[in-house]
Amino acid sequence: MRLILMGPPGAGKGTQAKFVADHFGVPAISTGDIFRANVSEGTPLGVEAKKFMDAGEYVPDEVTNQMVRNRIAEPDADPGFLLDGYPRTLAQVEELDAMIADTGHQLDAVVVITVDQDELVHRLLQRAQTEGRADDTEDVIRRRQEIYGAETEPLIAVYKGRGLVHEVDGMGEVDDVTKRIFDALDVVEQS
Repeated sequence: MRLILMGPPGAGKGTQAKFVADHFGVPAISTGDIFRANVSEGTPLGVEAKKFMDAGEYVPDEVTNQMVRNRIAEPDADPGFLLDGYPRTLAQVEELDAMIADTGHQLDAVVVITVDQDELVHRLLQRAQTEGRADDTEDVIRRRQEIYGAETEPLIAVYKGRGLVHEVDGMGEVDDVTKRIFDALDVVEQS
């Protein structure tokens, strides 16, 4: 199973990624984790990425793409993978298509977790309090939600056009959301 997990900040992607990856026996690959691993290991790509991260800038696509390419080429990703945080641009969609085509496989599904905007703000404000994130104000959180929507809508449209999108309601208990995701993916597995 080769999956992309999408959803706005606070939708529970990180939590669900672990459950879904474990269920299918594939690695959950988060671009944040890839960046941190490359930086901590001092790889050439990590050194390059750190320059941008330290300056508070986005890591350029070519660096991000190469890190993802290297990660999905690792043996544990042979049976598949779950991507969280990639792709983020239309150019990255094309790059991912090429990466997967190079392996002789194809993308199986794109799961989009949807959550009411006010609920997302509530969740993120709670997380900010428990994790001591003083900079996560309601205004900042709402702005991040707007940016997410503007950046990901074109990607979701591309994947919808390919018939790969499965929107899943992210409201409610974690176990209920996990069950909804599995129900949506059971259809993919059977086809």
